[in-house]
Amino acid sequence: MTAYIIRRLVYGVFVLAGVNVLTFALFFFVNSPEDMARAQLGAKRVTPAAVEKWKRERGYDKPVFLNDKMPGSRKLTETVFFDKSVRLFAFEFGASDQGRNIGYDISTRMWPSLAVQVPAFVIGLAVYITFALLMAFFRATYVDFWGVVLCVLMMSISTLFYIIGGQFVFGKLWNLVPISGYDAGFDALKFLVLPVLIGVIGGIGSSSRWYRTIFLEEISKDYVRTARAKGLSESRVLFRHVLANAMIPILTGVVVVIPLLFMGALITESFFGIPGLGSYTIDAIGQQDFAIVRAMVFLGSVLYIIGLILTDISYTLVDPRVRFS
Repeated sequence: MTAYIIRRLVYGVFVLAGVNVLTFALFFFVNSPEDMARAQLGAKRVTPAAVEKWKRERGYDKPVFLNDKMPGSRKLTETVFFDKSVRLFAFEFGASDQGRNIGYDISTRMWPSLAVQVPAFVIGLAVYITFALLMAFFRATYVDFWGVVLCVLMMSISTLFYIIGGQFVFGKLWNLVPISGYDAGFDALKFLVLPVLIGVIGGIGSSSRWYRTIFLEEISKDYVRTARAKGLSESRVLFRHVLANAMIPILTGVVVVIPLLFMGALITESFFGIPGLGSYTIDAIGQQDFAIVRAMVFLGSVLYIIGLILTDISYTLVDPRVRFS
């Protein structure tokens, strides 16, 4: 297992390096530092002196990959690629194009994101699996039929509909919770209820139907027929055997997203005015602050690779037959 984890980490570093180089190329070949400067300065006619000053203040005046004017290793370190891309591997995110400390912003904004994402993830997982088990238990009945119909209908509705509809009904019409905003401490609860509720409701259709498919596939296997032949009740077969053996495909989709909870939900945080990493990324895209976008792409890649490794490790916890060499 140790050798396997080390091997996966090495693979992850190469994948991360490839993503990092690709991201750098997209930002600096499609949008040159001059384009970034003109976009940030916000004027149609910007003097060359102002552009050069903006580039110098943010380190974009250096050569891209190789600095022939510097001696030794500084030929590589005194470059835009090293400052804006390689330093990310040490989690040195630097400053945004507007002068903000990206590392500080991430460390403060991750908590509102977690405050929304973790409850929605835990509650949603319980709701989706329970609903899927209910449809599997009453398979080939009206409960199963109308449950699938409900899932398809909910899958067909955009998340924006749930957000706008929830804000109108619960926030404006009934005045139960604030429409948007955020506060620290326990005062944040009133701002989190609606985003969490909508996050759970928005995932019922696709997630419950997927879990139902997994459970129905397990039900058709030989060990289930053997358990029934031994006289076990249908509920015990379903909850004690089917659910346990369905954990590997469930973990594949669940564990991998746990690290990504730090990244927040882009649309939800933007609509509800939650100062998390999701809205942070959306605002950076709108302001064309490419330093923040690059940092968030890198962080998302790191978290996704960690999620894949955790998924593999979790297999051995739920199924002793799984071994990695």
